[in-house]
Amino acid sequence: MVNVLPVLYDQQNIYNSQQNPSTIHASNTGLTWFFQRYLMLKIISRYDFTLPDDWDADYFRYVLFSIGFIGVVNTDKYGTICQHGTVSGYNVFYRPSRFLVSNPALKRTYDLEIGKDTEIIRLSPDWRGAWDVVQMYADQMAVCMEAFGVNAINSKFAFVFAADNKSMAESMKKLYDQIASGQPAAFADRSLFNEDGDPRWILFQNNLKQNYVGNDLLQSLTTIEHKFNTFIGFNNANTEKKERMITDEVTANNEEVKSVATLWLDQMNATMQKVNDMFDLSLSVKFKEVQDDSIIYQRPAEMGSGSV
Repeated sequence: MVNVLPVLYDQQNIYNSQQNPSTIHASNTGLTWFFQRYLMLKIISRYDFTLPDDWDADYFRYVLFSIGFIGVVNTDKYGTICQHGTVSGYNVFYRPSRFLVSNPALKRTYDLEIGKDTEIIRLSPDWRGAWDVVQMYADQMAVCMEAFGVNAINSKFAFVFAADNKSMAESMKKLYDQIASGQPAAFADRSLFNEDGDPRWILFQNNLKQNYVGNDLLQSLTTIEHKFNTFIGFNNANTEKKERMITDEVTANNEEVKSVATLWLDQMNATMQKVNDMFDLSLSVKFKEVQDDSIIYQRPAEMGSGSV
């Protein structure tokens, strides 16, 4: 699904700096892969499937959610199984009319007519999967986390010393090393001070608190995940609001949460029913029960018309 190596941004920058010192990579493929995997697992965990015992449930789920569809084929060797394949042709409604399965383990290629020889289980009406959704939100989350790491590192910067000469600079380095290592006492060369006992260095202090935006970045990361949760059908509270949520706001969020998730559920069940009728199976899918203490899970009837 990803055509580049999972390389972290610092590795990219080290490699690229050998040729283009001024270039900074904003794309962190290693971190993006982490969030892609995390978000895909969240989507898969949203649904509870009833499948035949001899089907590989993980294969079924990953093909369906990543590609957008999976066919059911009656094979010579394995009986009726689910298979990834490609669609071709079109019917009077410009829908795919044929399904092609090419799996070395099957010892032959199956070119089947949809509706007659095979049926296709689909995630959405447009035959698309959820990978583009996962990829978009994973990219945003990776950028936020990468920015947080860079900002945290930059926040370690505290002081800049301006020395008279190289010898004085080396003495300052040793003095700072003693302090940074946690030693209870640091001993400085007398040459670092003038006759009045005042330090001879010039000190520039950086305002670390003003430059630190890590909390904002982590909040942005949480907001992006909440938007993803809303898209795939996980209830979630509006954490960006400072005031207390009212019942109408909770209900509106619930309706937004149900939109795409319910469409996916209905589409899967409708296409599974066609498979059941053709192959005499009992496939089904439903939302998995999720236990959560967030306010959004309270039933509106119990909250009344006031604030919650």
